[in-house]
Amino acid sequence: MTEHDHDHDHDRTVAPMVDEVTDFEVLEIALRELCIEKGLFTAEEHRLFTEFAEQIGPTPAARLVARAWLDPEFKQLALSEPMAASKEVGVDWLEPTGFGTPSDFTAFSILEDTPTVHNVIVCALCSCYPRPILGNSPEWYRTPNYRRRMVRWPRQVLAEFGLYLPDDVAVRVQDSNQKHRFMVMPMQPPGTEGWSEDELAEIITRDSLIGVALPKPGVTTNVITETRAAIHPAQDN
Repeated sequence: MTEHDHDHDHDRTVAPMVDEVTDFEVLEIALRELCIEKGLFTAEEHRLFTEFAEQIGPTPAARLVARAWLDPEFKQLALSEPMAASKEVGVDWLEPTGFGTPSDFTAFSILEDTPTVHNVIVCALCSCYPRPILGNSPEWYRTPNYRRRMVRWPRQVLAEFGLYLPDDVAVRVQDSNQKHRFMVMPMQPPGTEGWSEDELAEIITRDSLIGVALPKPGVTTNVITETRAAIHPAQDN
């Protein structure tokens, strides 16, 4: 057998697992390794926190909002002292993992929707997100498409999620930052009067807590949103 007498295809290539590594990902890796080298936290602590964030999801936040809909006193606590209200649903912002990994999220606010105001959160600079109570952010939240356009053309972007708001409803975009995280408290939808906390929590999706969707009876999952390059809207709104 010669060196070319074999049955594999020379033209076959292995597809890369990652098409592109962004500048932010390179920065995160470098910063993480530097923090570990300086002893700010260990690689094991980072792994534990990552696993914690991936498994919690938005369930605590959904329960917080559902309880606020049912209990006016708890709602007042959630809006005035959101960290204290978070503890009532099992989230300690100062030590969210429960095994010694501290949080640097020193401020947290809950934004209440009203019949005339709709809130939506974004991080225009990078991808700051209330992970202790919402888990890891969705992929689209971290894209330049969402981050850059939401602060400029919020109604256009919300429409792409299928959310069309009346003209008399103001859209307030809250830009998160390194030290301050936000989440939305949407309004309780009609037709859910008399529901239990468990029933209400099921329709409070992650997207409604970010502000790109509204809770609806029968809708218990997030809209699958294709990520794509940013485009200029047909007209400014």
